[in-house]
Amino acid sequence: MREREALPPVVVILGPTAVGKTELSLAVARRLEAEIVSADSMQVYRGMDIGTAKPDRAVRAEIPHHLIDIVDPDEPFSVADWVSRAQPLLEVIREKGKVPLVTGGTPLYLEALFGRFALARGAEANPDLRARLERQARRYGPSYLHRKVQAVDPAAAARIHPSDLKRTVRALEVYLTTGRPLTRLEKEAEERLRAEGGRVPGRVLLFGLWRPRAELVKRIEARARQMLEAGLVEEVRRLLDAGYDPALPSMQAVGYKEIVLYLQGRVGLDEAVRLMVRNTRRLAKRQMTWFRRDPRIQWLKAGINMQSSVEDIVTSVGGEL
Repeated sequence: MREREALPPVVVILGPTAVGKTELSLAVARRLEAEIVSADSMQVYRGMDIGTAKPDRAVRAEIPHHLIDIVDPDEPFSVADWVSRAQPLLEVIREKGKVPLVTGGTPLYLEALFGRFALARGAEANPDLRARLERQARRYGPSYLHRKVQAVDPAAAARIHPSDLKRTVRALEVYLTTGRPLTRLEKEAEERLRAEGGRVPGRVLLFGLWRPRAELVKRIEARARQMLEAGLVEEVRRLLDAGYDPALPSMQAVGYKEIVLYLQGRVGLDEAVRLMVRNTRRLAKRQMTWFRRDPRIQWLKAGINMQSSVEDIVTSVGGEL
């Protein structure tokens, strides 16, 4: 086994959806002979390829990719599940002398592994409880559950928007599972993380990719059109025909839920695309709001200077080897 200080660093390329992370990651991976670890909460699902913008199979055959196509769309898959797979995987890659290149835009995944908060111990996912809470939300509305969070964990309620059902359910799930507020468990986890030196031993280099807002919006609009041309409607139809419930978390992802509405005859295709673009823009904004909190991230501007970004990352990694 290699000495800890001799292990290659972990490189993270993050940023909002549609910013160009895949293109940059592939270029860096080719230069470093790195292995890519996906930190995208939707790319874990089999059969959901176009709407999640997965790298094509030719690229994945050229460059090793991990944590893509690992569960079916109806299988529960939590942040804890991802961390339990990603953490040992990073060590295996580093032990081989390779650079693990983590890329994605799911803040909760990245925060859980590299951020201020390790996952709260004893707060693993409880699918049955989560399903029950989601049924309550459908019956009484998201604000009903948000008021419950306010009663047991005011600090969590203050940072969660009343319409953010996923985070509201998670806060209640943790409290009802552990009997303790999520924010208290996070504080304890932060203290453990500081004492233990982090969940991932060794050096972690974080690079964020950004574009001017107007430029990112144009890319989001173009990507929506490209997904339709690539067969997104047919992909969603196949999933529905296979029996996957439109209410599944996987099927509620941006790009899928809007096409489901179209296939159900509830909106026209143009309206579905408009909603898809709108919701993707909102997602990108939330992602950037989260990422901007982390002062460790070195921000790189995407665009015509991509080669400069590649060189910046390669040079930084070279200084760590």
